[in-house]
Amino acid sequence: MALAYGTDEWLEEYNKLVEEGLASGPPFILGLPEWVSTYEKLVQGDETYKEVAKTWEGSVVLHILAKPEIGIERDIYVFMDLWHGEANYFRLVPPEVGEAGAFVITGEYERWKQVIKKELDTVKGMMQGKLKLKGDLPTIVRAVKAAVRLVELSATIDTAFEDEDSEIPPKVHDLLAKAENLGI
Repeated sequence: MALAYGTDEWLEEYNKLVEEGLASGPPFILGLPEWVSTYEKLVQGDETYKEVAKTWEGSVVLHILAKPEIGIERDIYVFMDLWHGEANYFRLVPPEVGEAGAFVITGEYERWKQVIKKELDTVKGMMQGKLKLKGDLPTIVRAVKAAVRLVELSATIDTAFEDEDSEIPPKVHDLLAKAENLGI
């Protein structure tokens, strides 16, 4: 039985996954806890983001759709708790938590890969239907500088992609087995 999200036990197990992943060093696999933790620290320490996001309020969830053929057996939800330039925390969360975010941006794995590689602008991707937004688009557009900075920071992470590295699928399967207990 999965641990209940938001409990001390859940957070303790999640943090163990993060530490285990960070110990192996970069590159970090897109959508795994160590990648999310690295992203969180980058945003938390970025003065440019803090300045351009001073008026932003609300959580943003990056929703990566499952792609079983490369080892992503279920949807991934990266929850970012953002408030007036502060990045309170970033975490992988269970689907019911992810879907409840103030803004949920959903896309195929390939689209998120393009975003991380700076081949697809997130706002343009939403306007073109390549990424789907649940939430108020005008609010996102008003915060375009903050959105751009978030993408710029994500692109600085030494990221590995499941479909480009033959060593990754075993790592993904190991994590998925451990994450099963967390509902992520």
